[in-house]
Amino acid sequence: MLNIAVLVSGGGTNLQALLDAEARGELPGGRIALVAASKPGVYALERAKQAGVPSAVVCRRDYPDDGAFCDAMLTVLKARDIGLVVLAGFLSILDEHFVRAFENRVINVHPSLIPAFCGRGCYGLRVHERVLERGVKVTGATVHFVNEGADEGPIILQKAVEVLPGDTPESLQKRVMEEAEWKLLPRAVALFCAGRLSVEGRRVIMREELE
Repeated sequence: MLNIAVLVSGGGTNLQALLDAEARGELPGGRIALVAASKPGVYALERAKQAGVPSAVVCRRDYPDDGAFCDAMLTVLKARDIGLVVLAGFLSILDEHFVRAFENRVINVHPSLIPAFCGRGCYGLRVHERVLERGVKVTGATVHFVNEGADEGPIILQKAVEVLPGDTPESLQKRVMEEAEWKLLPRAVALFCAGRLSVEGRRVIMREELE
């Protein structure tokens, strides 16, 4: 059984999608063993509590730099024998040392069709604001492996979502979550836990679809 850690910084809606998928038996070979937050008091921690999942807080502001923070997070994850790290609305920077320690074992969900509207400073509601400012007709979400570059890791899954007339950043964010993020992230985690994902260069190879 693969131990999964979900890293969070806020409300935890993507965490909830993963918890629900696990409850339905949709994460074969994996279990959510830890929810780790980068700040105290976030609602994601309450979601973990309600699901009976252990949690930890590694508060970014308690450390002088990203390196010290990442070292502390690594210590927590290694103590739980974590095999997969999932970033679900996690807003702190993971340094190169962390990424190498979990090479091709860190998955992130981003609320756009990468390479559009991504990179440093482009997260959360800001993504949807930029989508509307540019007037694009289709946006979506991407699940990808994390490497040293911001939103530059190999893409696992993507799903397009229509931008509708009259959309606000908030309404678009909600639709992207409901139609894409909450579906793609559990699917990618399930594929990983089933041993059906591998990385060759900058490409993800999906050896066989799940039934």
